[in-house]
Amino acid sequence: MMKNDNGEEVDLLGDPIRPLRDPRGRKSAVGNASIRKENQRVVMSLSAAGLKTDEIAQYMGIDAKTLRKYFSRELDHGAMLLEGLAMQALVQRMLEGNVSAAKEVRTIAAARAAPRTPKAHVHKPAPLGKKAALAQEAKAPPTGWGDLLN
Repeated sequence: MMKNDNGEEVDLLGDPIRPLRDPRGRKSAVGNASIRKENQRVVMSLSAAGLKTDEIAQYMGIDAKTLRKYFSRELDHGAMLLEGLAMQALVQRMLEGNVSAAKEVRTIAAARAAPRTPKAHVHKPAPLGKKAALAQEAKAPPTGWGDLLN
C-alpha cells in the first residue's frame, strides 16, 4: 500500500482506500455492545417489574422472538439479576467506607443465612394393596349382622 502526500493510504491508481461496507443482511436488532448492555438492563428491570415478554418487546420496538433470542437470560432471571446488581452496588459502597451500606449488607447476609424452619412432616401410612386390604377387612368382621341372623 502506498501513501499520498496527506498521509492517506491509497491504491495503485491513487484513490484513497476506504473500508469495505458489507451491504448484506439486515441491521442488527440489538445493536452494538454498548447498546446491548443498556438493553439488557432495560429488559432485566422490566422483567423484574412483571411485564410480559410481548409487552417488553413492544416497548423496545422489536419482535418477541428476537427479544427471546437475545435476552432470554434477562427474561427468565430478571429479578434475581437485578437483585445481584443491587447487592454489588451495596457492597461497593460498603468497601468505600459507607457505614449504612455495611449495616445493610450484614442485615441481608443474616437474613439469607438464618435457618429456615422445616415444615412439620405429617406421616402418612403407606397405601395398602388389594390383598392386604382384603386381609385387614377379614380380621375385623362387620358389625350389625346380628339383626339379620336372628
